[in-house]
Amino acid sequence: MDNAPQPLLRPLALGDLDLPNRVVMAPMTRARAANPGLAPTALHARYYAQRASAGLIISEGTWVNRQSIGFINVPGIYSDPQAVAWREVTDAVHARGGRIFSQFGHVGSVSHPDHFDGEPPVAPSAVNPGEQSFTPTGLKGTVTPRALTVREIGQTVADYRTAALNARRAGFDGVEIHAQGQHLIPQFLNPRLNRRTDAHGGSLENRSRLLFEILDAVTSVWDTPRIGVKLSPYWVSGHAFTADEETLVEYDEITKQFAGADLAHLHLVDNSPAAATSTPDRDLAPFARYRPLFAGVLIVNAGFTQATGNAVLDAGLADAVAFGAPYIANPDLVERFTHGHGLAEADRATFYTPGPAGYTDYPAAPATTGP
Repeated sequence: MDNAPQPLLRPLALGDLDLPNRVVMAPMTRARAANPGLAPTALHARYYAQRASAGLIISEGTWVNRQSIGFINVPGIYSDPQAVAWREVTDAVHARGGRIFSQFGHVGSVSHPDHFDGEPPVAPSAVNPGEQSFTPTGLKGTVTPRALTVREIGQTVADYRTAALNARRAGFDGVEIHAQGQHLIPQFLNPRLNRRTDAHGGSLENRSRLLFEILDAVTSVWDTPRIGVKLSPYWVSGHAFTADEETLVEYDEITKQFAGADLAHLHLVDNSPAAATSTPDRDLAPFARYRPLFAGVLIVNAGFTQATGNAVLDAGLADAVAFGAPYIANPDLVERFTHGHGLAEADRATFYTPGPAGYTDYPAAPATTGP
């Protein structure tokens, strides 16, 4: 039986885009760009098109330059061939009535010399974040990175602008700036990893400067109603990311600064240990802090189920819900929510393996399969 009144299935205005529902396909690294140019392939086009009934698709994080790479077989958006290949993906999504944003990523120090012919990765400061990088020969611990020079910071900002230009050429409907987790922008925000004494270090204003310089650069190419930002105030990882009260207060201030930016959306992620629980109170509580600070479209992401996704919308704490893992094995997730079908289970062994197995071979539920 259809359940159209449920909040997840209500339409939403995202800037000047009309979304048919509030189910967002979250960005997910799937490591299928197994080619030297790190360009998406026909397999990517099929994968995203299968999921076009989402209110919005946000692509996997795509590299903005060579220095940003930190995971094998992830596509970029810094070259002409990559932009041309992404056009095949966006055309396939649009042909099925979907909408897709490109997410821009840069891992900074959470990379490894194996990605750069033995050269160290770059970072705000020469501080090992104590994380792991997925290299061509498997997971390896991070090393002490090389601090970006002032000139290189300027070039990085310029590279984000080039990525924005390429995303427009590729036919994306908008873009999302990845400022989540332990990647480059959060490294600049984090005083444990950012020990600079210049204009990009020290005070919160200085440590957040890179984020807003990137936002300005992308805005010079895209109107702000087509630009989103993804943050993770509650990120807990290694020795550097602790999500303590001091960190949360700083993210409060950053969130307030978006008030005048006219963003398409703010995408908030909670990956704290408690977010792994399925209790509705835990799913809702972290976002109550940020709802009053951002009046625009707020997308939340924290292991939501259909029930807790509807609950967070019903409570007025968010405008849309991003689903990651459920979209791996359920390309028809919106239809399953609509008709009350159960969800298929994904094969974790195929999350990052090459080829269609565990990527494009998950079927739709029988009742929603077309003729």
